[in-house]
Amino acid sequence: MRLLNIQVIDLLSSEKRSLVRFLAIYLSSTLILFSLGSYMFYTFQKHQIIDNQNAKLQLEAEKLTQKLRELHETYKKPLLYPHDPSSDSAIYDVDRGYIFGTFKPKKIDWSKEFYKKEEKLYYLHSLNPYYLGASSLLVSKDFNPKPLNELVKMLLLFLVGAGVLFTLLGLFLGRLFTAPMRESMELMNRFIEDTTHELNTPISTILTNIELLDTIYNCEGQKEMRRIEMASKTLSRLYEDLTFLKLNHNYHRALESVNISTLLEERIEFFHTLIEAKEIKIIKNLHPHITLEMDRNDAIRLLDNLLSNAIKYNHKSGKLEVTLTTNRLVVQNDGDGIKKEDISLIQNRFRRANSSEGGFGIGLDIIGQVVTRYGFTFTIDSDTNQPTKVTLKW
Repeated sequence: MRLLNIQVIDLLSSEKRSLVRFLAIYLSSTLILFSLGSYMFYTFQKHQIIDNQNAKLQLEAEKLTQKLRELHETYKKPLLYPHDPSSDSAIYDVDRGYIFGTFKPKKIDWSKEFYKKEEKLYYLHSLNPYYLGASSLLVSKDFNPKPLNELVKMLLLFLVGAGVLFTLLGLFLGRLFTAPMRESMELMNRFIEDTTHELNTPISTILTNIELLDTIYNCEGQKEMRRIEMASKTLSRLYEDLTFLKLNHNYHRALESVNISTLLEERIEFFHTLIEAKEIKIIKNLHPHITLEMDRNDAIRLLDNLLSNAIKYNHKSGKLEVTLTTNRLVVQNDGDGIKKEDISLIQNRFRRANSSEGGFGIGLDIIGQVVTRYGFTFTIDSDTNQPTKVTLKW
């Protein structure tokens, strides 16, 4: 029989989660650092771009000052105000009154030599001596956004390129770090596969011979035989569960009308020895002829794990209530209960609410897989020192 390497598939799922967490931390921290560095670089370069354009504005102001000085010295009429098409300018007297210019701004910031307002650059230049009675020259021109836009594009391209590069690097490092875990899980998977394969024959032999002895002989040691049967059935169920986990994604499912009422009776009888050992009182309320369209093996694994957990975590001489209606199955026991905060955790594989009991913590995981596959709903109602009620709806 070829068994699917389900543990490796599960590892890939766990590995992906670990890889996603690693990449989230790694890339977010890298993004923060690069964003901070890019912002600082952008701020510095922006000031440089503005300073360069201010320097050109200052140069134009000096040229205008030179022309105003020539007009003042020659005083030729008519006086033609010097004008540069690339900028606007205006002259003001000592009381900051407007004299003349190519524009007349509504509000001037007299406290600054250079300032930027509404995408325009302004430069306020003092005239000393006063040429043509003017004490101040205001020069303005439109701010050129092209260098700044080019800077933004460059930074965005840098961030995208760095993001791709560091994502690839993160994937490589993440896979490098998780490689030992994958190898360990593959070794564990091979061990479990070999173990379950080796368990099958002796378990089947023990159970067959116990049934044969019960049928043919009425020998002494019935109590001891029951213990052997109970241990063998526990091993058998564990083998079936491990096999189910391996084959779950690969074996062919034959959907059929499964009589859940009859099957439930059979599975309760299967656990009869375990129930007797703990002196559990079974209370059955089973509606007859309840059928579901599902694979019979899936149905057996579902019922076996529901009943097994209810028996395992029940008190000695406790009660086990099994109720089957047209749309639900309810299994309730008299165990120690489960903390409410642990209910969601124990549904994960290899997690158990009570470490004092046996098992590997795979029962609820198997139940969850079957429930998900067939679109059922599955709830656990419990609390510490309270009965545990498991409800399966379809």
